[in-house]
Amino acid sequence: MKLSRKFLLIGGLAAVLALSACGQAANKNGNNNTSGNGEAASVGKKVNYQIIGIDPGAGIMKATDEAIKQYDLKDWKLVEGSSAAMTAMLDKSIKKKEPIIITGWTPHWMFSKYDLKFLDDPKKVYGDAEEIHTIARKGLKEKQPVAYEFLNRFEWTSDEMGEIMSAIQDGKDPEAAAKEWADSHGDRVDSWTKDLTPVNGEQLKLSYVAWDSEIASTNLLKYVLESKLGYKVTALQVEAGPMWTGVASGDVDAMAAAWLPLTHADYWAKYKDQVEDLGANMTGVRTGLVVPAYVDIKSIEDLNK
Repeated sequence: MKLSRKFLLIGGLAAVLALSACGQAANKNGNNNTSGNGEAASVGKKVNYQIIGIDPGAGIMKATDEAIKQYDLKDWKLVEGSSAAMTAMLDKSIKKKEPIIITGWTPHWMFSKYDLKFLDDPKKVYGDAEEIHTIARKGLKEKQPVAYEFLNRFEWTSDEMGEIMSAIQDGKDPEAAAKEWADSHGDRVDSWTKDLTPVNGEQLKLSYVAWDSEIASTNLLKYVLESKLGYKVTALQVEAGPMWTGVASGDVDAMAAAWLPLTHADYWAKYKDQVEDLGANMTGVRTGLVVPAYVDIKSIEDLNK
């Protein structure tokens, strides 16, 4: 009886080892794979091979079209929409812990609210870090020297911008959020306005695109120009094309929303001789494809596996 039990135990152990070896062999040959290429394929199916984008005129949309070509993502489609629609879909997916792939950029409040990551871009389709530049119409320096000097001095960080964006996202009116930030960062505002003589109600036009970052920066500029420097400012929310055209034609005085060298590359190439670049008001910004951190892919290349 004891001998029979011994043989049974040995036989059972042998069977377990044999099954384990078969499983290892299957994985070695590419069968039953639950990570790597399999994960990428699973993500593609779950998101219906869609990349959720924003408005069709945005530079990041053109770059994403190019990324689809460069990475040979034949089955993938870029979905046009708006920044608000994109972030709403992101929020819905994260609440359900479902995968989603979006066109993203920093600075943006969504990186503070959610745990997100950029997909690696080894082909550099989205380029390296970008800058946000302030662009003025020709002749602004002569016609409005106070405004020109203020805009020329204006520069800040993504963390500073993030404070205003977060306040707006939490429900605060953009103008109120900008005022609150300026009033609590007096030293920063003073560095932009020091020794500038206020004007008496002179008109000034700014334009911007409906990105959260540009809503924050333009409302801040409007508040400082009006409360500290005496201007009457009109802020025009438009698409990227009209924003550049307005400054180039002189119908708009300035904008602080030029993403260079990649996102607005076409507009810069077309209008660079008709506008004046006052330089970067923010450095180290980035664009690309973004996923929630729990999505187990690392690179845009993975989408083609």
